[in-house]
Amino acid sequence: MALLGTLVNGICIIIGSLLGAMFKNIPERVKSTVMNGIGLSVVVLGVKMGLESDQFLIVIISLVFGGVLGEIWDIEEKIERLGKWTERKIGYGAEGAISKGFVSATLLFVVGSMAIVGALHSGLRGDHLVLYTKSILDGFASIILTATFGIGVLFSAIPVVVYQGSIALLATQINQFIPSSALEAFIAESTATGGILIIAIGLNMLNLTSVRVANLLPSILINALIVAFMHMLF
Repeated sequence: MALLGTLVNGICIIIGSLLGAMFKNIPERVKSTVMNGIGLSVVVLGVKMGLESDQFLIVIISLVFGGVLGEIWDIEEKIERLGKWTERKIGYGAEGAISKGFVSATLLFVVGSMAIVGALHSGLRGDHLVLYTKSILDGFASIILTATFGIGVLFSAIPVVVYQGSIALLATQINQFIPSSALEAFIAESTATGGILIIAIGLNMLNLTSVRVANLLPSILINALIVAFMHMLF
């Protein structure tokens, strides 16, 4: 079942969010220390993934043009608006609580190569190990994020399931149209590109930077186009 890993991921986020809502009185110093630990882990994970590129120039070009497109489309602002719309609809908590939790969790859970590579492995090979691993990480992160930002984190399960599920379903058919060599090249370069975005997320979690990570998301699309173009040429 191509969607099994994705569904497990969504369930773990929901469970973690509910647990976080139950234990929302976690001392601030505990939440701060744990969030710093998660942030450092995310940075290390991003560095590891960022080093998997075979042609790093593709990664740089993807980030440059992807960043330009992201700023033109203003993706981060649109995600924030979606979070605020959700907040108005259900009328929960203080102003901005749901929006901040939704945006923070969505960026953390959706951006990065684990989501892409895991969904591709689920669709192409029926191998859900990567998404199972991601599910555990996201579940623990949901507890802390919900205790910190509020119940808005729970709603991040929706874009996670839609995003990863779409990739997994597409991957079940993609090998009929894309040669394996091009697919492997895309996985390698998208992993590196996603890794850099993950580093930015980790640094933001540590309050060291304020990178608009969502506006860099089109770099994954640019990455795919470059890999496809190079495959046609060579």
